[in-house]
Amino acid sequence: MSPGATGPLVSIVVPVLDEAAALPRLLDHLAELYGRFDVVVADGGSIDGSAELARVHPIAPRVVTARGRARQLNAGAEEAAGEALVFLHADTRLPSDAYTSLCAALRDFAVIGGNFALRFDGGDRFSRALGAWYAGQRRLGIYYGDSAIWARRGAFDALGGFRELAIMDDYDFVRRLERRGRTACLPGPAVTSARRWQRIGLGRTIVSWVLIRWLYIAGVPARRLAGLYRLVR
Repeated sequence: MSPGATGPLVSIVVPVLDEAAALPRLLDHLAELYGRFDVVVADGGSIDGSAELARVHPIAPRVVTARGRARQLNAGAEEAAGEALVFLHADTRLPSDAYTSLCAALRDFAVIGGNFALRFDGGDRFSRALGAWYAGQRRLGIYYGDSAIWARRGAFDALGGFRELAIMDDYDFVRRLERRGRTACLPGPAVTSARRWQRIGLGRTIVSWVLIRWLYIAGVPARRLAGLYRLVR
């Protein structure tokens, strides 16, 4: 984060639950980014010291505590001071020019939010194929929290934030955001981990994502889908 940067303040909200291994590296990454950022770590009741690690980090993020991912995200947003909000997973890294891209999008008042183009780390065929599939889904307006969802503060407040669902809270928010106005997929790309999906393979990963999404759209309760998600993980 650059003290001399000028432009709108952007808040980065990081939901964590037992992310002591990943969180310091993420905060180090955010410290190196150009731009006017403030950072809020929303802890979900970690028992591994994640909140304490955040409090002593040199960038001094604000730390809030709430149980449940949607509550964490909403609590972080309430604490944030930025004109725009970026919701960033602990295993995702923003591109170095993220602030420049966000500022360009914010200058177009018709754009109310969106996400970042996403690449899965590793460089292997699995990661490249997963990234290509994700890019295709984004062209249909389908994306998830691992691609660093962002929104103008006004749009976030008008939507009422994230709904408290057992699963798909990020997709539910995206669907409502897409219906409300124009969104932008910002360049980059952001980079996230593919490791949690490599164990089950590309085909099963994509089938599970598509199946859970369509079951959710069909009205299957999120609490039932959460059990299916745990099975495929």
